[in-house]
Amino acid sequence: MRAIPPTTASTPATGVLLPPHPVLSDYYTDEAGRLVQVRRWFDDTAVHYDWVNGLMSFGSGVYYRTEALRRFGLVPGERLLDCGSGTGVIAAIAQRIVGPSGLVVALDPSSGMLAQARGRGVRNLVPGRAERLPFADASFDRLSMGYALRHVADLGVTFREYLRVLEPGGSLLLLEITRPRSLVGTAALRAYMRTLVPLATRWLHHGRDTAALMRYYWDTIEHCVPPETILEALRAAGFEQVRRQTQLGIFSEYTAVRPTRVQNDQRLEMEQQ
Repeated sequence: MRAIPPTTASTPATGVLLPPHPVLSDYYTDEAGRLVQVRRWFDDTAVHYDWVNGLMSFGSGVYYRTEALRRFGLVPGERLLDCGSGTGVIAAIAQRIVGPSGLVVALDPSSGMLAQARGRGVRNLVPGRAERLPFADASFDRLSMGYALRHVADLGVTFREYLRVLEPGGSLLLLEITRPRSLVGTAALRAYMRTLVPLATRWLHHGRDTAALMRYYWDTIEHCVPPETILEALRAAGFEQVRRQTQLGIFSEYTAVRPTRVQNDQRLEMEQQ
């Protein structure tokens, strides 16, 4: 897999474009090409996506996401936006947790994925991208994103949008798969996710596009910016209490909080002194 590095330094502090991974030239040549290709994949493979993810996670995906939302502290009555919602797995779980007094909105650019989420029972579906959220400021108490951060164009822009739509004191949860630190661990996970899963997908479902999407899925993991860059980008966007926890060494849970107005005022006073 050949990755083309960015042509400019990408650091959250400078405001320069900060993609989650470089151009992956086996699949597209520029950002416009990436958007078209990835959306086509997700639209065309939506009907098989849950099956493939169940295969890849040995059926543990729903359980893990449920526990992650409980660790996040989601409670009845809260308003949650699930970005990059896909087939609505997190959104459906969140609906059950927040109950009738709460609100869950599932946002995704893929109409095929949103159709699957509707079939799952997710009630509030909105087409859109994380980099330009179609919501007013301070619309939500919580925001989640499950395994979709690698598909945004710019981490800085995305995180500033997340900060904008959260209430002061509102919190963020990002679930991601992170490349293992060891070479052996990386090689084993690569063999499983980039070779075995696509082969099984193509053999059992005769799905060429689904197999290609699974290979791309691994390539975005392997070439993703390190966790430290994601944490720094969250802080640069204005989030506080930025943390990362890991499960089994590869499942990253990033959490952060939008400062309250009092905290913002105090920070401005300190900067002016």
